[in-house]
Formats: sequence, structure tokens, C-alpha cells
Amino acid sequence: MKKESTFHKYLKITGLPVLFAGLCCLSPIIILLLGLGSVGFASSLADTLYGDYKWYFRLGGLIVLVIALVLYFRDRGICTLDAAKRKRNEILNTTLIATTIGVLGYIVWLYVIVHYWGVWLNLWV
Repeated sequence: MKKESTFHKYLKITGLPVLFAGLCCLSPIIILLLGLGSVGFASSLADTLYGDYKWYFRLGGLIVLVIALVLYFRDRGICTLDAAKRKRNEILNTTLIATTIGVLGYIVWLYVIVHYWGVWLNLWV
């Protein structure tokens, strides 16, 4: 069996949580690209979702990250408290690295990639 690279391991753990946390600004872009709304509607939706609900999306992303970590550790055979005690350094290190990568990934995803997509589509300046 081929060993998974460290990059792929952390991408698998943090990819979906970062995407979920950035849905506040990605949703209007998707609506616009699918032709389900106008630029004005998408811009208004982006202002509302990011302005009023951004912390709900961030909290949702954190919850998805916790679920991803639990599933990752269970897949690795860490299902009991005894196994968790034996592998506490691995759990701590993986959790800290995944959280750091998740936060950095969120910043790059939302404030660089999604922002410039929105500028390109004239949703915001």
C-alpha cells in the first residue's frame, strides 16, 4: 500500500473546512456564474452573508474541521481513550498543524482567491 504524502494528508483534512468557511463569499459568485441572479443581487448577498453571518460560516468551518480530524484519527485506528493516550503527540501535532493550515488556507482562499474572482466579476471593488 502506498503511503500518503504529508501534503495530501493535510489537504484531505483541511480542504472541505476551508471551502465551507469561505462559502459566505463564494456563494454569490456561484449564483452569478450559474446565471441564477444578477450582479446586484450577488453583490447584495455577499454583503449580507459576509457582513452579518461570517462568524457562522467560520464556526461551521471549525466544526467541519473537528469532524474531519475525528474521522481521520478513527481511520488511523485511534478509537479509544487508551489509543488516544498512546498517540497523544501525533494527535496534538496533527491537530495543531491542521488548524494552522486551515486558518492560513482560509485567509488565502477568502481574501485572495475568492476576492479576486469577485473583483473580476464586478461584485466588489
